[in-house]
Amino acid sequence: MSALGMEGSEEAQTPSGEALSLPWDRFSSWLHCICVVGFDLELGQTVEAMYPSHAKLTDKEKTSICYLSFPDSNSGCLGDTQFCFRFRQSTGRKSSLHCVLDQVDRDSPVYLKKDPSCFYGYVYFRQVRDKTLKRGYFQKSLVLISKLPYINFFHTVVKQIAPEYFERNDPCLEAACSDIDRWPAPVPGKTLHLPIMGLVVKVRIPTKHDKPGTTQLVDMTQQTDAHISVALPTIHEVDLFRCFSPVFFHIQLLWELVLLGEPLVVMAPSPSQSSETVLALVGCISPLKYCSDFRPYFTIHDSEFKEYTTRTQAPPSVIFGVTNPFFAKTLQHWPHIIRIGDVKLAGDVPKQVKVKKLKTLKTLDSKPGVYSSYKPYLNKDEEIIKQLQKGIQQKRPTEAQNAILRRHFLELTQSFIIPLERYVASLMPLLKSISAWKSPPQPKPFSQEEFMKTLEKTGPQLTSRLKGDWIGLYRHFLRSPNFDGWFRSRRKEMMQKLEALQLEALCNEDLLIWVQKHTEVESVDLVLKLKNKLAFAQREHLPVGVDTLQKLQGQVDTIIQELPEDLREILLKTNSS
Repeated sequence: MSALGMEGSEEAQTPSGEALSLPWDRFSSWLHCICVVGFDLELGQTVEAMYPSHAKLTDKEKTSICYLSFPDSNSGCLGDTQFCFRFRQSTGRKSSLHCVLDQVDRDSPVYLKKDPSCFYGYVYFRQVRDKTLKRGYFQKSLVLISKLPYINFFHTVVKQIAPEYFERNDPCLEAACSDIDRWPAPVPGKTLHLPIMGLVVKVRIPTKHDKPGTTQLVDMTQQTDAHISVALPTIHEVDLFRCFSPVFFHIQLLWELVLLGEPLVVMAPSPSQSSETVLALVGCISPLKYCSDFRPYFTIHDSEFKEYTTRTQAPPSVIFGVTNPFFAKTLQHWPHIIRIGDVKLAGDVPKQVKVKKLKTLKTLDSKPGVYSSYKPYLNKDEEIIKQLQKGIQQKRPTEAQNAILRRHFLELTQSFIIPLERYVASLMPLLKSISAWKSPPQPKPFSQEEFMKTLEKTGPQLTSRLKGDWIGLYRHFLRSPNFDGWFRSRRKEMMQKLEALQLEALCNEDLLIWVQKHTEVESVDLVLKLKNKLAFAQREHLPVGVDTLQKLQGQVDTIIQELPEDLREILLKTNSS
């Protein structure tokens, strides 16, 4: 089984040019493993099989997968059901993704980077009556476990594998693993053709350089390839309009709650609705990354159940989706709850419903709606509500409704974040302060009051028609995990840019002249420092040109050749080690 997929396939290359030549390298760049979860009358849910067989999961991780792979019994999910979950990986485990694929992660948008501490599970669950079984039902889940948040893509893949597997069992999974182990690496910016069980899926992996809001698969309209079975316009986005339609009068309020990292629970009739709604919430502030924890589907068996339901401390910053009625009682103290009812027909126009007080939420059978005492900072955008309502009445295609709502959220988030981006850019030291012979200067610290002063002239009013307390919204946001995550990322980028500028300054110096004017000890010290800087530049992928690095390496080599033989040998040894 370990050699599956290696014969007759062209050698895949990583972005750095290294061949993914070992068995399972290519498979591991997409998935950690595939699990089959069944129901045993004595043991309950169990992992019946795992592919590839050498994949490692701790007992705690297997337990999480078992409980999260089956809907709660009250959901009554007969037939086939698809959903997604996310759970913490055990501490101390090494990443299953190969270091040679680091560039894949580096060039991804922040919201599509591999998750360092969590796994995603993409589930295809089947429950059908079967009189030959003691329980009277066939119950089984096929689950793809991955670090990658490619929601739409993996749902398409598991939908292709699972029905075949339920009919034909193990040989089918071996064939699927063989197909996946022939896939090239998920390189951002590339359009890939990925065969799976007789289907060819065409996808484009987004890159951080893409303009936000652009169609992911740019050549969808020029579809002439006869062998392409499915062309996915996006690998990760869920249908925002379908997810928010039960509560779309409150999209403004929900956007603020997510932006501010407020504790939020989605109570839904099924894991499908639960997981899609949570993922829609997390995605509604894109291209800003949601930096707190989120669980598309959460059960009472989860290891964090006590942590998230305790009344002894304030609820943490997390969004999670539940289906078990038990949560209606245990989460009554949570400040914001979304209750989703059964999905109505697309032509139904939701009635205007006010935000309900939390005390009215007694059971999971309470009426659908948003239960919160939160008062939004911004006024409601009546235009987007009218536009979506008109679309429902005119039976506008759901794809068009989704595009309208996605553009609305994108423009709202960009209007909010652009003033912050502009202010943070002003914290960069001046170019003239960069010296080849001094450590790079530090960016100026973020001052909340200085930032607030910039809003009068260059605030969100330049790009948004919305009125309201923008200042209050910013003050609240600056205390949130989302700001902390965003600013850490921006500060790291600034530090890397300053390091890169110093390397360029060093490159423009005639280092040989400097060496001739200094002692051997100082020259050796310079060589060691330069070698450390070059190693750091490559390890951290600093934004510096290859020509600059090569020129600087050439200068280092020249300096070494000018030194006495004994020192030269020592420095060349440190170079080779």
